[in-house]
Amino acid sequence: MKALLVLEDGTYFEGRSFGAVGERFGEVVFNTGMTGYQEIISDPSYKGQIVAMTCPLVGNCGVNGDDDESRSIWLEGFVVSELSRRTSNWRATGSLEDYLEERGVPGIQGVDTRALTRHIREAGAMRAVISTEDDDVRSLAARAADSPGLEGRDLVREVTIAEPREREGNEGPLVAVLDFGVKQSILQQLRERGCSLKVLPASTSVDDILAVGPDGIFLSNGPGDPAAVDCAVDTIRKLMELKTLPLFGICLGHQLMGLALGARTFKLKFGHHGANHPVRDEATGKIYITSQNHGFCVDGNSLDRRQVATTHVNLYDGTLEGIAHRSLPFFSVQFHPEAGPGPHDGRYLFDRFMALINKQGLRGNTHARTGCGS
Repeated sequence: MKALLVLEDGTYFEGRSFGAVGERFGEVVFNTGMTGYQEIISDPSYKGQIVAMTCPLVGNCGVNGDDDESRSIWLEGFVVSELSRRTSNWRATGSLEDYLEERGVPGIQGVDTRALTRHIREAGAMRAVISTEDDDVRSLAARAADSPGLEGRDLVREVTIAEPREREGNEGPLVAVLDFGVKQSILQQLRERGCSLKVLPASTSVDDILAVGPDGIFLSNGPGDPAAVDCAVDTIRKLMELKTLPLFGICLGHQLMGLALGARTFKLKFGHHGANHPVRDEATGKIYITSQNHGFCVDGNSLDRRQVATTHVNLYDGTLEGIAHRSLPFFSVQFHPEAGPGPHDGRYLFDRFMALINKQGLRGNTHARTGCGS
């Protein structure tokens, strides 16, 4: 079936439909990852976006039940140059096409993704629509332009869990996870370091968080504009006022921590989406190749340098990639150290979080410390 991808500026691409039929609107972005399309598709951080893969052949590994990063698919549409006609991997339990169709997400194949990527890099990410129902390009462009963008939208409320999950594990430090759209691979990194977990909705109050008795707080990744998630910023600020509980944030969690520390955030021209972004650790000078997925960024010039240090910098464009409080146990990074998918260079940051929890534990916290990394 014929399908169209139409951008708000009137640029359009014809292709063939796969996955679900219909019409979906979102901000179109490109991802430079060579692998991991299932993890990308199931990442809640892509809520509100149409993702185009720069890798020319997608789908050859199929899908399986183990690689999903969340309980659902959150992106609005999927764009590829060529959809593999064969699924050839020993772990596969189904095809990418069926996976999207069963979950109601439209895809379009046969698109010149090189031309699309070049256009987005020059003009910036913009609103778009994938349609199998309307072949009027002008109409689709006008409706894409009228669709909601990402700025000013709190999409966290659409992806967070509705109720707290049961505590997972009874040994080791208890980490309270504020679910702004958390990935399963992040939770797995915490499990591997001996943590027990309590995953909480994004709107959980400070009193309810503290009632859990956590040894540390994790601020997860998630979608949308961080400046629109006012409730979370206020919660994080109040948790920081306690001055004792270690806080670790990734991606949206990093941006929310920045806002709670008084900084500003801004929207990037076309965002960082992929698994090959070089980042420098300012403390060691080492360069790490990182996995990234964000369209917003903390403005480093707005940080209070007396209290907050820059810990990581993106070597592509010089943007802020990490911060840490100079005297209190709070730190965060913009990239994804859990690397699902991507290189494992940044996983040492989970050990840093565990070290902070251990250090605070020596000051009188009552939870067990067994099995914790250092």
